Amino acid sequence: MSPDDTQVKGLLPQDENHIIAERRAKLAEWRQTGQAYPNDFRRENTAGKINEVYDARSRDELAASPVEVKVAGRILLKRVMGKAAFISIQDLSGRLQLYVSRDQLGEQDYVAFKRWDIGDIVGAVGTLFRTRTGELTVDCSAIRLLTKSLRPLPEKFHGLTDQEQKYRMRYVDLITNEQSRLAFAIRSRIVQSIRNFMVRHGFLEVETPMMHSIPGGAAARPFRTHHNALEMELFLRIAPELHLKRLVVGGFEKVFEINRNFRNEGLSPRHNPEFTMMEFYEAYSEYGQLMDFTEGLLRHSAREALGGEVFAYQGRPLDFAKPFARLTISQAIHRSHPGFSLTQLADAAWLREKLAALKVEAGSAAGLGALQLALFEATTEVDLWNPTFIVDYPAEVSPLARRSDRNPDVAERFELFIAGREIANGFSELNDPEDQAARFLEQAKAKDAGDEEAMYYDADYIRALEYGLPPTGGCGIGIDRLVMLLTDAANIRDVILFPQMRPE
Repeated sequence: MSPDDTQVKGLLPQDENHIIAERRAKLAEWRQTGQAYPNDFRRENTAGKINEVYDARSRDELAASPVEVKVAGRILLKRVMGKAAFISIQDLSGRLQLYVSRDQLGEQDYVAFKRWDIGDIVGAVGTLFRTRTGELTVDCSAIRLLTKSLRPLPEKFHGLTDQEQKYRMRYVDLITNEQSRLAFAIRSRIVQSIRNFMVRHGFLEVETPMMHSIPGGAAARPFRTHHNALEMELFLRIAPELHLKRLVVGGFEKVFEINRNFRNEGLSPRHNPEFTMMEFYEAYSEYGQLMDFTEGLLRHSAREALGGEVFAYQGRPLDFAKPFARLTISQAIHRSHPGFSLTQLADAAWLREKLAALKVEAGSAAGLGALQLALFEATTEVDLWNPTFIVDYPAEVSPLARRSDRNPDVAERFELFIAGREIANGFSELNDPEDQAARFLEQAKAKDAGDEEAMYYDADYIRALEYGLPPTGGCGIGIDRLVMLLTDAANIRDVILFPQMRPE
């Protein structure tokens, strides 16, 4: 039994080291031929396309009209039967079986082939035929080793079973796990569908800086860095919002950016310190229109990714076809917890007492709205399964949002919750420079008092507003969390190719 016929999953470190040593010895032999790691093989056909075009052809049709193909891929299965062998190779589009025989290759090349290992990358030329079991197969007239795999792949049929190793060695996970490859292919389609949707609706895609002299656009603790030539401290972007609104001031009235953001926060199944969002801003729009647009965008993404608007997530149905619910914070709490009356939810003293019982800290300066929000986050957010817009957030926790004309204590802001988590955040933008300056000052005071997530005072942004920002609506959508929903992923690290990990 060769080392590659064992189950690598259960190997001890010394066993794996033995396999690697054997493979290095094979590589040394290959180098002596002067043909190691060639770069002159040009693939002309992929496994997926071959199966798509020729799957309907019978054995007799293939024999009567021979089809020559030139394929390449990684060996995943290998069955040697004396003078002939079957191998299965994998490329991006799928798998394909190859038939390799001594009669076709000749004695010397066939002996060399038998020493190749699972994981090696090969190129082959041959004609298509069907085996007695009906499998479409390439009868190889020539086959070459293109890349030597020095490390053994995990157990043949189960791939990496340790979740942490899947995230650390995504390259191995992608080789062995079809579901992982599918999830990231779906992610790519979702991002592309969003981009197409935005452009079709007249938005201009832009790029804004990822290093800021003043972090802003969200309440979050930033990552810090230092620019040597400028001798200045910089911050990795926590949100592109303030730069995008500067562009609206400049006359780009409909802009969006699919952007990487960085927040110096903890890791969880829903949080990675580096993540992707799509933010968009539209002049002469307000938060009601934004909700309609966001709802349409998410339906479009579901159709593009899954072919429909109703699907299952973690064993429970999710319905994007119905109109998304719209509730205030107190309405949502009361619906989830009927024992909390609307009268009680409007009583700051009762809210403080309830939060204390739940061991939720509320600052002494927190107003009624902030107390309601704290109770909502502690008791209700997780219950919002089907898409629900929570509207009319407290102005005191919405420093960039426009106050409602009906109630100045309330901002024209919403957050969209699906499957118990926030997916989007949007609002009618605050375009009054004096009001914005006052709110920045309040944030600066909170930061001086120890709130590391409070915003800085951004004088240049105030200057931009003083040139005049038209009435504008803006929204940010969490791409990673949306992909989690549409790929049925329980952990955000399952939809990020290279999530942040502690050092090994």
